[in-house]
Amino acid sequence: MAYQVYVIELSKRVFTENRKFRDANPQFNGVLECLYVGMTSKSPAERFKQHKTRFVNKKGHNLSASIVYKYGAYLRPSLYDHVNEKPMDRQEALAAEKKLALELRRKGYAVWFN
Repeated sequence: MAYQVYVIELSKRVFTENRKFRDANPQFNGVLECLYVGMTSKSPAERFKQHKTRFVNKKGHNLSASIVYKYGAYLRPSLYDHVNEKPMDRQEALAAEKKLALELRRKGYAVWFN
């Protein structure tokens, strides 16, 4: 199964309203955006829709991240398309997710990832 990494822009309210998010991003100065970085075996658009609709799978597991459900605005393909140039397995995608999240954080974005 092939996986992809995606980035969702979050409302900046997440920084003032969510202490865990704020604590994870002490470097954030408010200039750039707040982001969520994830990985999926679906298309990024399909995955974003799952987050925003509180998607529950056949086993009864909620597959939406509450931070995206509450604060997610839209996908930011310009921040992730380059990562998805070649197919990745699950482990490669997990590593790429973390690497991209940390790169974006170093650039000044406030970022949440798992």
